[in-house]
Amino acid sequence: MKTKFKDLTIIELNEFKDNRGKFKRIFCSSLFKKNRLNNFVQVNHSVNKSKGTLRGFHYQKGKFAEDKLVYCIKGSIWDCVIDLRKKSKTYLKVFGIKLDGGSNTMLYVPKGFAHSFLTLKDNSEVIYFSSNFYDPASEGGVRYNDSKFKIKWPIKPKLISDKDKTFPDFKS
Repeated sequence: MKTKFKDLTIIELNEFKDNRGKFKRIFCSSLFKKNRLNNFVQVNHSVNKSKGTLRGFHYQKGKFAEDKLVYCIKGSIWDCVIDLRKKSKTYLKVFGIKLDGGSNTMLYVPKGFAHSFLTLKDNSEVIYFSSNFYDPASEGGVRYNDSKFKIKWPIKPKLISDKDKTFPDFKS
C-alpha cells in the first residue's frame, strides 16, 4: 500500500491458517524484484525488554545508505521515519505506523529516511532487513525529541541509549 511519501510502502502479508496454526512469507526475492524493492544483505533481530524503549532515529549516509524492511514479530511498536531526501516533496516530514507482533503488516523504508521505533509493550521483538552492510563511519542520527520535527510519540519514551539522546539539533 502506497503512502504519501515516495517509495515508503506499507506491505500487507498473506496469511494461511489451518488446524496446525498459521503461515506467512515475510520475504520473497522475486516479488520484491518485481515491485522494484531493493535486495537485502542483512537481517537484524531487536529484542526489547521494556515498554517505552526507543531506538533511533538512525540512517546510513553515502554509499552505505540502506533500504529497510521492518516487521514486528512480538509485542507492539510505533515505527517512525523522517524523510531526509532533500529533493522529496515530503522532505523533513514524519510518518508513523503501529506494527503489532503477528500482524500481517510490514513497512518498507527506502534510502534517505531516518528510522526509529518505540516499543508499546514489554518484550517486543522486531526483525528488519537491510539492503546494505552497517558502516559506523557512515552512520547518522536525528534526536528523538528534536523540536524541529515535533514528533508526537504515542507513549513517553523511557529507555533511550546515550547515543540516541545526544544527537545534535538537526540542520538541513
